[in-house]
Amino acid sequence: MSRFLIERNFAEQLELTGEDVELVKRVNDEEGVKWLYSFLSADKKKTYCLFEAPNAETIRAAARRSNLPADLIVEVSDLRPEMFN
Repeated sequence: MSRFLIERNFAEQLELTGEDVELVKRVNDEEGVKWLYSFLSADKKKTYCLFEAPNAETIRAAARRSNLPADLIVEVSDLRPEMFN
């Protein structure tokens, strides 16, 4: 499964409830994508999310169904300091 970094820009500060997260998880399961984790900007208007998915289009489909932006989707791979020891 490939990994993708998704940048999401929100007009207002992001506020998520447990119910919101459950909906996103259900849609992701149905689309075959897995949300690994996210970073939230200090102003709470932007997130950077790491996902596993078959391709970028499945992420776009899940985002549309969850009514979330997916402004930039980039396929990524791991690069860690210990890899160079």
